[in-house]
Amino acid sequence: MRLKLLVITGLFQVLPLILVGGIPNLGKAAEALKPPEVWTSREAVIFGLKNSPNSRIAYQRITAAQAAQAEADALLKHPRLDLSGFYGQTNNPLLSFGNILNQGAFSDDIDFNSPGQTDNLNLKAELSYRFYNGGRDQALVDSAESGYLASQAGLKEVQHQLGYEILKAFYYIVQAQDQHEARRAELAAIASSLEVAKARFEAGDLLKTEVLNFEVQKARTSENLIIAEHQKDLAEKSFLNLLGLEKGNVVISSEDESLLNAPEVNNRRERPELARLSAALQGAEAELRRTRGNNLPTLDGFASYQYDYGWINDGSGDSWAAGVKVNYNLWDGRRDNAEMVRKEAEYQALVEELQKLKLAINLDIEEAVLNYQQAVKRRSVTDKMVEVAQESAQLSRERFKEGVILSSDVLDTEVRLTDTL
Repeated sequence: MRLKLLVITGLFQVLPLILVGGIPNLGKAAEALKPPEVWTSREAVIFGLKNSPNSRIAYQRITAAQAAQAEADALLKHPRLDLSGFYGQTNNPLLSFGNILNQGAFSDDIDFNSPGQTDNLNLKAELSYRFYNGGRDQALVDSAESGYLASQAGLKEVQHQLGYEILKAFYYIVQAQDQHEARRAELAAIASSLEVAKARFEAGDLLKTEVLNFEVQKARTSENLIIAEHQKDLAEKSFLNLLGLEKGNVVISSEDESLLNAPEVNNRRERPELARLSAALQGAEAELRRTRGNNLPTLDGFASYQYDYGWINDGSGDSWAAGVKVNYNLWDGRRDNAEMVRKEAEYQALVEELQKLKLAINLDIEEAVLNYQQAVKRRSVTDKMVEVAQESAQLSRERFKEGVILSSDVLDTEVRLTDTL
C-alpha cells in the first residue's frame, strides 16, 4: 500500500515535466550523462527520459515519420527532374540509322540496309509532373502527417510509461530499504531478548525450550534479512536498468513524503494513447481515400531535351519533346474494389478501438482516483498501527525481562511490529 501511495504521489510531482515538455534535448544523440550521487525521484525521471533507449527509439520513429511526411509532400508539390547519359556503339541498321539522324550526319550515299558502325553519346534532361491522380497524392500526404502525429503521441506514451516505471522502481528501493532496516531491527531485538533468555536460563528462571524458541526465531529472522538484502540489491539493479545504466551505486534521497491532493481529471483527451489512436484513425481514413483514387484516371505532363554526339561520323544534334499523358485502369479483376473493402473494414475496426480505448481510459482514471483515496485513508491507519506495535513490542520486552510473559508472546509482538513497518 505504501509503495502504491508513494508512486502516485511522485507521479503527480514529475508528470507536469512530461506534459509541458520540460525534458529538453531528448532527440539528440546520446551523450555521456553523469548520474547524480544522490537520486531524487525528479532527477531519476529526467535522467531516465534522457538516457533510456526507449526514449531514443521513439525519437527515431519521429524522425522516420518526418522523412515520410517530406517524401509525400515532395511528391505532391514538386515536379521531377531526371538527368541521364550513356555512350555506346552499334552496327544494327535501325539503331545506326537513328544515331545518324540524331547527330545530323545524314548523306545521300548512306546504304539504308547497312549504314555501318556508329557511336553515340546521349545526354538527356526530362521534367515530369503529375497534374491529377484521383487525390491519391494528397491522401498520401495526409497519411504521412497522421503517421507523424502518431509517432509524437507514441513518444509521449513511452515517456509516461517510462516515468511511471522509474517512479515505481525508485519507491520500491525505498520500500526495500525500509524492509531491510526493519529486519535488522527485528534481528537486533530478538538477539537482545535471546541474551536475556540465556541469563534467565542460567539463573534457573527459564526453561531451555524458551531459549530454543529465541534461537529458532533468530535463525529465521537472519534468513529473512538475507532475503531483504537480496530484494534491495535486485531493486537497485532494476532501477539502474530503467535508467539505461549497466552499473553504479544507488543512493536514494530522503524526500518529503507528504501527500499531494489528486489533481482534477479534466484532460482525458490529452492522454497519449488516445492521441496516437486518433492519429492512426486519420491515417486509415487517408489510406481509404487513396485506395478509392485508384479507380480514377491520372494526368501526367512531361518535357525533355536531349543532345547526341558521335565521333565516328563526327556529327551532333539536339532535340526536345513535350506532351501530356492520360492513363485509366478500365479493368483489374476487381482488385481495387477488394482493397477498398479491406481498407473500410480496417477503418471501422479502428473506430471501435477508439471507443474501446475511451472506455478503458475512463475506467483507468476512476480506478486511479479510488486507489489514491484508499491509500490516503489506509496510511493514517497504518501510521497508528506502527505506533501501537512499537509500544507493544517495547512493553513485551520489558515484561519478558521481568518474567511476566513467555518467549512466544515476545516473538509474536516482534513479528507484528516487523509486518507493520
